Amino acid sequence: MSEMQLNTLSPAAGSKHAKRRVGRGIGSGLGKTAGRGHKGQKSRSGGFHKVGFEGGQMPLHRRLPKRGFTPLNQHLYEQVRLSDLERLTAEEIDVQVLKQAGVIGQAVAYVKVIKSGELTRKVALKGINATAGARAAIEAAGGSLA
Repeated sequence: MSEMQLNTLSPAAGSKHAKRRVGRGIGSGLGKTAGRGHKGQKSRSGGFHKVGFEGGQMPLHRRLPKRGFTPLNQHLYEQVRLSDLERLTAEEIDVQVLKQAGVIGQAVAYVKVIKSGELTRKVALKGINATAGARAAIEAAGGSLA
């Protein structure tokens, strides 16, 4: 078995193939129009247009309405601090109680308590979520979450 030498190296079979030579006669299969079809912008040299161009018709990305980065349901969610709960007089607190106290807006549907401020009194939350830190603070004050 002879060892490999630089002058015997060759690429793997089928990995290299001849470049397509267009416009080189009828026998090549790519003569005359050279695979570009007949007439039109794309048949001509330099005849290309930008992505999304629709021949002068108002392109799709301009026909559709603009929708930025404003979440459509952002008004449904709100955060409440522990200090906000401290100021309330009610023992049992739910979304309705927070709305009546003016802590959250009338359109809010989902509330989450965050650990900000102090809570010294016992409160029972109904239908309200809380972060891990806020949950620990509420339970440390003798409160509960349902």
